Amino acid sequence: MSTTTFTAAAAGPVRRTGQARAAYLLLWTFVLVNLVILQVMFAHPSRPTPNTLTAIGRFLGLHLAFVMALQLLLIGRVPFLERRIGMDKLTNWHRWTGFAIFWLVVLHPTFVLLGYAQIDRISFFAEIPNLARQMPVLLGMIAAVLIGVLASTSVRIARRRMSYETWHAIHLVVYVVIVLSVIHQIYEGASFAGSAVAKAYWWGLWAFAVGSLLTNRLVVPLVRNVRHRLRVVAVVPETDNAVSVHVAGHRLDRLRARPGQFFWWRFPGHNSWWQVNPWSLSAAPDGRTLRLTAKAIGTTSAGLRQLPVGTRVYAEGPYGALTTAARTRENTLLIAGGIGITPIRALLEDPELTGDVVVLYRARTTADAVLIGELRDLAEARGARLHLLTGRTADGSQPFSPESLRDLVPDIAERDVYLCGPAAMASTVQRSLRALRVPARQRHVEAFRLGV
Repeated sequence: MSTTTFTAAAAGPVRRTGQARAAYLLLWTFVLVNLVILQVMFAHPSRPTPNTLTAIGRFLGLHLAFVMALQLLLIGRVPFLERRIGMDKLTNWHRWTGFAIFWLVVLHPTFVLLGYAQIDRISFFAEIPNLARQMPVLLGMIAAVLIGVLASTSVRIARRRMSYETWHAIHLVVYVVIVLSVIHQIYEGASFAGSAVAKAYWWGLWAFAVGSLLTNRLVVPLVRNVRHRLRVVAVVPETDNAVSVHVAGHRLDRLRARPGQFFWWRFPGHNSWWQVNPWSLSAAPDGRTLRLTAKAIGTTSAGLRQLPVGTRVYAEGPYGALTTAARTRENTLLIAGGIGITPIRALLEDPELTGDVVVLYRARTTADAVLIGELRDLAEARGARLHLLTGRTADGSQPFSPESLRDLVPDIAERDVYLCGPAAMASTVQRSLRALRVPARQRHVEAFRLGV
């Protein structure tokens, strides 16, 4: 481990915010209120169920449709949620909501088929082609199969065997699922078909969810990219496997991007339209240019070195809550692992990051430490302490154990902690932070996870 130490800067006042708390409160209120409404709707259907099994199937189907609408909001990149809760936590919500959808997709048709098999006095499997003769039911079955495909590619062992670009392309099937499920509900929605109020609520809910998705993932990005006309102006190799891409455009100050945030980047004409990656800004935006720095991991990131100057750029964002807006304390600890140094480096340049700042940067070797020269210059200029932690992790060398963190930063429990790195490293650091009694409100995390 190598360490560089500088004199600390004077601490400044911190504006304490409850933005994340407000976003969580709104999200949980939305979920709970809608669950109550679902129970009322189920109790007053437009037509009675033939037996108990089909009633259970209808109950599960109603909740399945709601959870799918919730999932649309979670993947809709709603700025209010992205900038307050952050991609990392929203991805966790998305993952658990996905699990709920999968099991509801299994159970909903199972109970419906069992119920109608009992009525028709035929076997469960014989009932499948019998109900599939009805087009709305067939479309629902196709949607269920597609959801099964999406779920199978999201389990950990499957994700490890495919590139991010392939995983993301497969998950574009979600748009087909949305269309099929809406058609299925139009014809099979007995829980809301008999009441004008229930109909207005239900389709208002889905219009809100689909509208948020289309607005934030299609309309707003299209308008912004037409307005700002982004182009690649420089491609700079940083290490043997990392490269920085400088992007310029018109009136970039109107994007209101902050250090620590990220964009979803596409390079039309150089890559296929469906190839999109979330990369953080590696320098504080100055209103004229944006800079991303990426490590050659997947197909798209490995091809950044060959980006011609002048390539058109399509960017969605900015997103992310890893910003100084989340600060609660005067002093700060910044922790990065590998290419996770990019938003940390941008934060170190943020003039709003006042007080004493300590940076812990984990890299395999000094040669692998991306942007290390810039980090040393920034640390010296602002009086921060930079610790470069290198070498192999072993039983006797655990740089992010509670004991190691306490040795490096004795007052860690009194600081805001910003963390970005691989998911495994982020989990290790968070366990140590909890052991050191760093309050949750002081922990700000973005881990490398797959996001739709």
